[in-house]
Amino acid sequence: MGRLQGVLCATALGWMGAWAAAPAAQAAEVTRLTPPSAFHGVHGIRFGPGDVLLAGSVAGQSLYKVDVETGTAEVLVGPPDGMADDMAFGPGGQVVWTAISNNIVYSRIGDGPVTRLDPDLVSVNAITFSRDGRRLFASQVFGGDALWELDPKGVKPRRLIRKDIGGFNSFAAGPDGWLYGPVWFKGQVAKINPDTGEIVVVAVGLNTPASVKFDSRDTLYVIDSATGEVLRVDRSNGAKTRVAQLSSSLDNFAIDSRDRMFVSNMADNGIQEVDPATGAVRQVMRGPLAFPADVAVRVVDGRETLVVADVFALRAVDGETGQVTDLRRVHAKDEPLEYPTGVSIGAGGRAVLASSASGAVMIHDGAAPLKVLHGFNAPFEALELADGALLVAEVGGDLVKVVGDTRTVVASGLGAPGGMAAGPNGSVYVAETGGGRITRVDIASGARTTVAEGLKLPKAVAVAPDGSLVVLETGAKAVVAIDAATGARTVIADNLPVGQVTTPAVLAGGLDVGPSGTIYLTSDVENAIYRIRR
Repeated sequence: MGRLQGVLCATALGWMGAWAAAPAAQAAEVTRLTPPSAFHGVHGIRFGPGDVLLAGSVAGQSLYKVDVETGTAEVLVGPPDGMADDMAFGPGGQVVWTAISNNIVYSRIGDGPVTRLDPDLVSVNAITFSRDGRRLFASQVFGGDALWELDPKGVKPRRLIRKDIGGFNSFAAGPDGWLYGPVWFKGQVAKINPDTGEIVVVAVGLNTPASVKFDSRDTLYVIDSATGEVLRVDRSNGAKTRVAQLSSSLDNFAIDSRDRMFVSNMADNGIQEVDPATGAVRQVMRGPLAFPADVAVRVVDGRETLVVADVFALRAVDGETGQVTDLRRVHAKDEPLEYPTGVSIGAGGRAVLASSASGAVMIHDGAAPLKVLHGFNAPFEALELADGALLVAEVGGDLVKVVGDTRTVVASGLGAPGGMAAGPNGSVYVAETGGGRITRVDIASGARTTVAEGLKLPKAVAVAPDGSLVVLETGAKAVVAIDAATGARTVIADNLPVGQVTTPAVLAGGLDVGPSGTIYLTSDVENAIYRIRR
């Protein structure tokens, strides 16, 4: 898995205010524009006893049980303890998994309670048992760079095997007792002696190797996230043979007792079966969207088109038909896109993206190279202002104005500011998710005016053609209209499938209003887009 951490690492913020009861909903036409999907981005997958396949999601904070024959999945452990980037099976019915963004290794034996095997291993990523099941190993990648031995019972302290490896991602125990794994940032496959820490490079020349596995005959395979290749590796000389060509953004793969291979793709939100002998591919399951965190509307050839920050991809959706088109995918070769979690439309139809995960703000301008600005504190949203400056809402409470290389804090102390919308006379409306308010901020002076308060986790705000504010009130599972002058509220639609996670600092969900007055909403529960017409 990549750097999907900031959005989930941010400290949970308290929220305040007595929540007022909302008025009854207006009659509105609510239509699901895109189909739902089972996962919320899929990462590590692993077969356990009886060839039961588990799959993990970081953004969805869930551990799933997958039926590879029917292409269905059910939640085994839900949020927040179910967050899983990788998992492994040990003796006695034990299963362990890594919550990379919460720095926790979880453990469960059979149907027993979930426990914290290691509660503070920063950016813990990959995990596996030795072949005899007696030893447990885990690696840090992205937020750290080391390989450790853990006590499967969680009693003894962890032991450092080696650090500064280069990103020892999803690895496997080899027949010689060494640990074989991809070195993400060096384009290598390497093996590490778990007793001495000695490292030996096995293969080179990969782009972004993400995972390695052995089949029952100890044949070594590796997947390349950037190129979408499944490769067979000769351990004696490092020679690589392509087994199958898949799409980019591969995350992990698993091989069952019959040597059937299954590969997860985070951008496709799905799993494919690959025949290692022929390269034939079967789509087991797939979602049209991965984890839609935010949406913005632009008009293309007279049609309202949605730009979707889909966490593992940037996508366009036709506002009438729901047809989904890829614009960019994370971890594709030569692609700098970093986990988009917020999106707005700037001048000329440019998409301005925020990545809470990596602290980046990006500008997507058609086929032009993606412009990436780093160093922000978990930005939820970024707007391009009329003068070309950027305004960035950081989860910690700051609004930051960016002009060239200069960054100035316009306002601070906001309660987990989420979505923003341009207001009148050089102001901006801010949805304070943690504060339960919609606030108008004067960009020049930083002066604040409360427009409405007592809201339940307001995540996104947009301005309708009639000047009213349209707000996604996630805690109420509703979209409401707010009079910008009086703060009066009217429920447009309620009982909506939103609020997969309810902590303000990690909340997903967005909306926008088109020139027609149509409201478009992301459902983080279903991984779908909804259209609301009044």
